[in-house]
Amino acid sequence: MSNIAIHEIYCSLQGESTYAGWPCVFVRTGGCDIRCTYCDEPAALAAGSPMSLDDVIARVREFGAPLVELTGGEPLLQPAAPELARRLLELGYEVLIETGGHRDISVLDPRVRVILDVKTPGSRMLKQNDWANLERLQPGAEIKFVLCDEADYVWAREQVRERGLEQRAPVHFSPVHGRLDPKDLAAWILRDRLKVRMNLQLHKYIWGAEAKSV
Repeated sequence: MSNIAIHEIYCSLQGESTYAGWPCVFVRTGGCDIRCTYCDEPAALAAGSPMSLDDVIARVREFGAPLVELTGGEPLLQPAAPELARRLLELGYEVLIETGGHRDISVLDPRVRVILDVKTPGSRMLKQNDWANLERLQPGAEIKFVLCDEADYVWAREQVRERGLEQRAPVHFSPVHGRLDPKDLAAWILRDRLKVRMNLQLHKYIWGAEAKSV
């Protein structure tokens, strides 16, 4: 029986992406192989506790929400993550996975809705981007840039324009909470007429930036 390293499983409102506001069960895996400067779940960098896929699915079913997100840490660090996603899909769940963008997403069932995080210079993980993942995106995928400052914004803007990303998937620009004022980011997007979505972490505005498992 396959096991997967789990940090926590809980139900809350989806805070990001085009699914923001929807009730969602979060399956947060333990462990991550990169270290972004803005990581807001440092506790999940640890290895987590092993759970069988059957136990994870049983826990998900207790919450009764039809939307499930695999997140982390880095969920694709877990060899059993693709199988967990497939089993959830077969049970009728809509499945999202939020990944750092540095691991091959082609291991996933094409029905999984990938939220691909493209690492910016401010993350200090720029060299970790697996740019081939942009070619692996399936219908329903989304692309996210987490921005630390104006330099990150300018860099991300050029990636969107040069790579035609807005034609591939919805593109989200998300300011690092407490570091980049959302009003500044909004002004830059409007000035440049970018076809991107302003993405605020909804849960941090509802429950506060320090709240956990929300």
